[in-house]
Amino acid sequence: MKLGLLDAISEKMRWHQTRQTLLAENVANADTPGYRGRDLKAFGFEEHMKMRSRVEVATVATQPGHISVRGTGPDGFGARDLNSFEITPEGNGVTLEDEMMKVAGNQLDYQSITALYTRSVKLLKTALGKQA
Repeated sequence: MKLGLLDAISEKMRWHQTRQTLLAENVANADTPGYRGRDLKAFGFEEHMKMRSRVEVATVATQPGHISVRGTGPDGFGARDLNSFEITPEGNGVTLEDEMMKVAGNQLDYQSITALYTRSVKLLKTALGKQA
């Protein structure tokens, strides 16, 4: 059984996990010539709920000659290149300090949403008379 709010919170937790992966890639490639950092577009609960109410249709390449359709990015969250204001002489657009700040903020947000999820599940268990 899927509950709308818990489903949205789970999706937000998945978004933070995917973002952490992209931010880690940015940090790992901070000295790679020509590398441009990436990040996810902001997660919105309202947008998530609208997406869940639509019918999803996916394309599949069934023959080797078919055209493959590319998705929206890592795990469907729409990764995008960052607008880099500071470019090194090697052409790298990642500022290590900025990326580390994003990593720390993302970790705090993930911990908050995880706590919200845990409390919501406990509340449901209490309402059902199954206290843990």
